[in-house]
Amino acid sequence: MEDNVQEMYERGRKAFEEIEFWPQEKVDMMVQAVAWELVKDDVRKELGDLAVDESGIGNKEDKCAKIKNKTLGTLWDQRGVKTCGMISEDKEQGIRTFAKPIGVIANVVPCTNPESTICCLALSTLKTRNAMIVTPHPRTQKTSYETVQYVRKGLKKVGAPVDLVQCIKKTSQAATSALMSVCDYAVATGGAALVKVVYAAGKPAQTVGAGNVVSIVDKSANLAQAAAKIKISKIANNSASCSSENAVAIYESSYDAMIEELKKQGGYMCSTPEREKLRKYMWPDGTHLNRDVVAKPATVNAKNAGLSVPDDTKFLMVIGEKIGPEDRFSGEKISPVLTVWKWNDFDEILDRLGKILKFSGEGHSVSIHTEDDDQRIKLALNANVGRVVCNFPHAHANSGGWDCGLPCTDTLGGGSWAGNNTSGNINWSHFLNYTLLSIPKEKYMPTEKEFFGEYLEQFGKD
Repeated sequence: MEDNVQEMYERGRKAFEEIEFWPQEKVDMMVQAVAWELVKDDVRKELGDLAVDESGIGNKEDKCAKIKNKTLGTLWDQRGVKTCGMISEDKEQGIRTFAKPIGVIANVVPCTNPESTICCLALSTLKTRNAMIVTPHPRTQKTSYETVQYVRKGLKKVGAPVDLVQCIKKTSQAATSALMSVCDYAVATGGAALVKVVYAAGKPAQTVGAGNVVSIVDKSANLAQAAAKIKISKIANNSASCSSENAVAIYESSYDAMIEELKKQGGYMCSTPEREKLRKYMWPDGTHLNRDVVAKPATVNAKNAGLSVPDDTKFLMVIGEKIGPEDRFSGEKISPVLTVWKWNDFDEILDRLGKILKFSGEGHSVSIHTEDDDQRIKLALNANVGRVVCNFPHAHANSGGWDCGLPCTDTLGGGSWAGNNTSGNINWSHFLNYTLLSIPKEKYMPTEKEFFGEYLEQFGKD
């Protein structure tokens, strides 16, 4: 039986209207109830196992851990945050700010994170008193549907309307398009093609861009620690995350030692013939990534590509040659394959980074391992990305972590560089409208000097 999207929207709208004016305490209790259901050990194992079995993507243990970390991280970021009624008052300016929900939000979920994306966004939309309808990826329909059932279980426990969160059971492009057309707002975690579909519906939306993280390693870095962190991030969930490093750019004098450290962490450097075999397997038509390589163990991809590698290989390494479509290794790979570049001038590697990101990943993120804060600042000023992560396993910090200050999410904006509304980590703050209440205050008219002081001092009134 086909899902009736219009009926789902109407149920969601009714549920939304029921909680539209709930007080903060009641909203926060509802959010905690949902989070509690999702972090239970048996629930996380069930959903993590199902996600891997259904999609063939990722690692079950990593999935299970990610559900917990993302759920608790999102909940922690919301602690003490006001999203109901008057949330601030500026007495000096005579302005009071009131937070308002949006309505019913369509949530397009990817197959790479069919469960944790829902965990993050369900808590965010409920915190802001919105309803949400999930449209799953075709490869992971059951995982997303079952995740929503646990969300609804939490809602029911505290007497909240369960139709605040619903899921299309039989997903299709037609159902997704229909959902976009009736909902009040959309959030979509996926690539450029999905972004076009979402915006074509003509509704306000939060979308994301592709990742292609380059990790710059400077001569001041602790090479052993940097290699260990890159390995941790690169192999997490078999590199399903858009935040996993796709390349490492090593300072020339540290290059040989860093390669050895990466080998100690399970990296295998492909020879030129092996690189060519891997390239043909990963991009059979020279353009499109073979979906069978996505988030698969390095040893599996190596075997399928006709390579003989040690059984303990964790990730494959290839030398970067060119930037752009003539060398697909310079782009996003969504697999445990790391492209290696060498540099000896920081300005030059910044320029090269810009070209790499222009080809793939502009707006997303970049990583650096250095003790030189001037380099960190220069990178942040020059790179067209939403996040610069320093001295971290990139995937563990970029979308929020316990030892970094970035907001917890599974949905990373790429800003105007990627055709997105925001360059931030999408969370509760992106699902609110605001009403400003202004009252009269004592009139003050600034003087000419206050308006034009510095200009007049330099150029005068002529």
